[in-house]
Amino acid sequence: MSADRLGSTLKYLLEVRERRGAGYLTLLDPDRLSLTQLEERAVMCAEAGADAILVGTSLMLSTAKNASVFQRLREVVDMPVISFPGDAGQVVPTADAIFFLSMISGRNPELLIGQQVRAAPLLKEYGVEVISTAYMLIESGSLTSTEYMSSTRPMPCDKHDIAMAHALAAEFLGMKLIYLETGSGAGVSVPDGLIRAVVDYITLPVVVGGGIRDAATAREKVEAGAGFVVTGTAVESDPGRLRDLSAAVHIRE
Repeated sequence: MSADRLGSTLKYLLEVRERRGAGYLTLLDPDRLSLTQLEERAVMCAEAGADAILVGTSLMLSTAKNASVFQRLREVVDMPVISFPGDAGQVVPTADAIFFLSMISGRNPELLIGQQVRAAPLLKEYGVEVISTAYMLIESGSLTSTEYMSSTRPMPCDKHDIAMAHALAAEFLGMKLIYLETGSGAGVSVPDGLIRAVVDYITLPVVVGGGIRDAATAREKVEAGAGFVVTGTAVESDPGRLRDLSAAVHIRE
C-alpha cells in the first residue's frame, strides 16, 4: 500500500505498529457513560499509554450526545478519536476517522453494504477519514450484544480455514484492516491459533478485540500476530490494568 493512499490517521496507526510492535486501542461506549465520564476515561487511557480512542456502541441511545462526544474527547487527548459505529446513524462529522465496517462474517446485507451506502454520502460531506475495515465476529460460547443486534451468527472459532478465506477476500476487495472480535461483553477472546492463521495468510494488519481483560492475554494476541489490540468496558476504569495492558501490547518502546 503506497504512502500517498494512506489517510493521516491510518498512517499514524501503522507507524505506531511499526515503532511499538503493536498498537493499543481503547473502546469507549457513549451509551454507558456521561460526557464527563467519557472525558475522564479518555484521559486515563491516554495517560496509561493507549495509542487511540475508539468510540462506538451496538445500539446508540442518543445521537445528539454522540456528535458532541468526539469533539469533547479531541479537546482532552492528543491522539486520534476514531468512530467505531454500530450503524449509519452513528456517523458524525467530529471524528478524526471512522472504521468503515463491513460485517463480512455474517450474511446480513444491511451490515455488508446497506448501512455503508447510507453512511457514505455523509462521510463524503463531512470529510471524515474513512478506514475500510472488514469486521469478523468470532464465536465466544455466549450470546453477545454484537451477535444479537447484528442478527448474524459468529464464525466458528475452530474453523481457521473459514476465517482465512474471509480475510483474504476482504484484502482482495481493498479493505485496509481486518477486525477480529468475539463481541462486546464476551467471556473469551479470539483464539491465538485463529489469529495466527489469519495473520500468516494475508498482508493486512489485524485488529483483535473482545474478552481481553489482562496483560497476559493481550501479550498472547500480539505474539500471535495481532497488529492492534482493543480493550473496552472491562478495563477502561482501572488505571493500573490499563498501564499493564499498554506495556504488554507495546513489545517495542
